[in-house]
Amino acid sequence: MFLRLISPLALGVCLGLAATAVSASPPPGTYDDLVAFFRQWRAFQKPKVVDGVPDYRPAAMAEQARELETMRARLKAIDPNGWPIPQQVDYYVVRAELAGLDFDHRVLKPWANNPGFYVTVFNEESDQPAREGPFALGAVELWSYPRPLSRENATAIGAGVRTIPALLTQARGNLVGNGRDLWVYGAKAVRDQSAVLTEFAASLDPASAALKADVDRARKATDEFATWIESRLPEKTGPSGIGVENYDWYLKHVQLVPYTWSEVVALMERELARSRALLAMEELKNARLPQPAPVASAEEYDRRMNAAVTEYMTFLRDREILTITDDLDAAMRARIGSYSAGPREFFGEVDYRDPEVMRTHGYHWIDKADMAHRPNPDPIRREALLYNIFNTRTEGHATGWEELMMQAGMFDARPRTRELIYILVAERAARALGELFMQANVMTLEQASAFACANTPRGWLSMQGKLVRGEQHLYLQQPGYGPSYLVGKIEIEKILAEKSEKAGERFRMKAFMDEFNAAGLVPASLLRWELTGTKPPEVARMLEAP
Repeated sequence: MFLRLISPLALGVCLGLAATAVSASPPPGTYDDLVAFFRQWRAFQKPKVVDGVPDYRPAAMAEQARELETMRARLKAIDPNGWPIPQQVDYYVVRAELAGLDFDHRVLKPWANNPGFYVTVFNEESDQPAREGPFALGAVELWSYPRPLSRENATAIGAGVRTIPALLTQARGNLVGNGRDLWVYGAKAVRDQSAVLTEFAASLDPASAALKADVDRARKATDEFATWIESRLPEKTGPSGIGVENYDWYLKHVQLVPYTWSEVVALMERELARSRALLAMEELKNARLPQPAPVASAEEYDRRMNAAVTEYMTFLRDREILTITDDLDAAMRARIGSYSAGPREFFGEVDYRDPEVMRTHGYHWIDKADMAHRPNPDPIRREALLYNIFNTRTEGHATGWEELMMQAGMFDARPRTRELIYILVAERAARALGELFMQANVMTLEQASAFACANTPRGWLSMQGKLVRGEQHLYLQQPGYGPSYLVGKIEIEKILAEKSEKAGERFRMKAFMDEFNAAGLVPASLLRWELTGTKPPEVARMLEAP
């Protein structure tokens, strides 16, 4: 879902709906009532807007927390038992969103604890249905405005950046947390916003003088805010993780992951050991074969990346693995990017050795093309879920797809590519363990980053780059995101195993993927229930009331 700046007028309408949602009597128990409640909930979830600026001040947040209890009571009055399974899944998705806001108020409090929450300008598109991590309302997604800017788009961007000085002034009164890592890396994130604004201002032509002035004021306010954060770093000495007990609650009730912190640690340790052991066997088997040479020029990059998309789409079509349409091919080609001479970060090391590998993980762009061209008829699944609840489906499937396509024969002609797949799994497991240890407050962000680097084969994840700390900063802000790649992979493998076993010789991968994609971007645990028709015991426990 492409995030756009929401106008104060539109937000005012939402606030009116929110007031109606809180004051209305509890709804009956039909699915249509759930859909109506969902629309009111989505309006209520947004903060109030005062003079064009979202209000995260203590009094406003306390009021929202109080009103949330009324919303939760209304949802609890709806009984989904007896509904068709897909409708029951929708109910639990909505309940998870409410649990997400409840957790924000009780534990995360990003508006009070996390300076990075107030970063609202982005120059690159997220590959997810909604941007990863918690952010204040009013994102300005610069990448989404075609160049040269139309007058309408310049006006929209200007309206967005003009709110930044007031928002950052408000943030100074809101931020009271003591988590050192959140403050240290939050300051860096704010400095990055300044760089984005500086680059954008430099790209504007003389006819955009008014917009440039707005951007310059936003950049100045951003710099002053970063300096203010940095001036308070000496007094910030506390841990930034939420602790194991809170993490368990969040996995169960918000992320809808049917495991505890300790169980996820065990799963990630197993995936790390498995991937490194199988990598060693692949290296033994392939020892007499040359390692693939990385892409070495812009011409080679364009040629090999486009050839990789062609080969990938052809493989999926010819093996009858996936329904391929023109917009899917176009979506993949649009994300090829451009050549960089280096130094390369981790995924570049993989991508430049075999460009087809990361095209498999690029299933994200297939998901987004589906959202744009084939919107889900389900009114609750049509929009991106809040609190990154989609991640076990989106990140989990994209990660699992890499290994599934390898097993399906995609890389048979290039045996050393199999090594890249296991290196990818190892990196995901190592950084997931980094998150788990950070959130348990047994590692700092720097220690978690060093751990991830030390456990990623071939030294391709480096402390000298920006990627590893950027990933761990996201995982510190958004619990459960780091493990979602492999937890989701595991859960989706269960779906595929159950469906193929039940179908026997009648199993067809293309039909399975059509059904899988049609179900939408909901948590993998709920997809398993919906697509198999059986609620596993661990999923049943997860769906117990908070």
